Amino acid sequence: MKRTAFVRGVRYAYRFIPGDEPCLFLHGFTGAGDVFVPVLERILRFGCQPSAILPDLLGHGASDVPEDAARLSMDETVRDLDALLDELDISSCKVVGYSMGGRVALAFAIHFPHRVRALVLESASPGIQDPREREARRHEDDRLADEMEARGLEWFVSEWERRPIFATHEALPEEAKALQRAIRLSGSARGYAQSLRGLGTGRQPSYWDMLGQLTMPVALVTGALDAKFTGIAERMRSRLRNAVHVRIDGAGHTPHLEQPDRFAEWFAQFLCAPGRLH
Repeated sequence: MKRTAFVRGVRYAYRFIPGDEPCLFLHGFTGAGDVFVPVLERILRFGCQPSAILPDLLGHGASDVPEDAARLSMDETVRDLDALLDELDISSCKVVGYSMGGRVALAFAIHFPHRVRALVLESASPGIQDPREREARRHEDDRLADEMEARGLEWFVSEWERRPIFATHEALPEEAKALQRAIRLSGSARGYAQSLRGLGTGRQPSYWDMLGQLTMPVALVTGALDAKFTGIAERMRSRLRNAVHVRIDGAGHTPHLEQPDRFAEWFAQFLCAPGRLH
């Protein structure tokens, strides 16, 4: 059952699963906190039970959709997460983020390093370095946001699922596909559009030059079949002080979904074995 927290003037829906060490899980674009529930169920088999906080980020799931897209920006989002941890009386935790959630997790670690004990970034990026490329991506995000509002949620979800980055999802069991689609359809076209306008890759600052200041353990997780993000992770690893790059065989952009057992086994070791990176 989801709970509600009002932080900094907005409502966040979140799921809390009690356990041992606290861990904040941040979902990807068109996701919700619930995407990590199957992961948590699997890692229980390996004797690992973190105390999990699973928020729906703004514009997603049951959380608010602010009228001003700037309220969904990266700076605002990480301040919200800081306030959410205060609300839950959690001083520090491990932070896990997938794709968009990985970008948020990285930004949170940069802005609030004292709150992050360890960081897991799955299929994530520090942003676009070239200002001209970032501006072009911003225009692309805005165009897509306008189109999804004009054509509706079901059209957008169908279009999103056909993107080449998700081509490896064709091999997923039908049950996994159905769950993923249900979570995507639990949002709204307006919410996803506002998320793109406020938190899209085109509006995220580049954090490449800040990676070296992070001192906590960082695990960069990519699917071996995802050439783009595997390359990004290798570049990130070379700049981070205390990092490992974990490749999950047989997976593309979503290792936790495509190879759930392999992912869960590694994940349990990282979350529940102090100091272990691989």
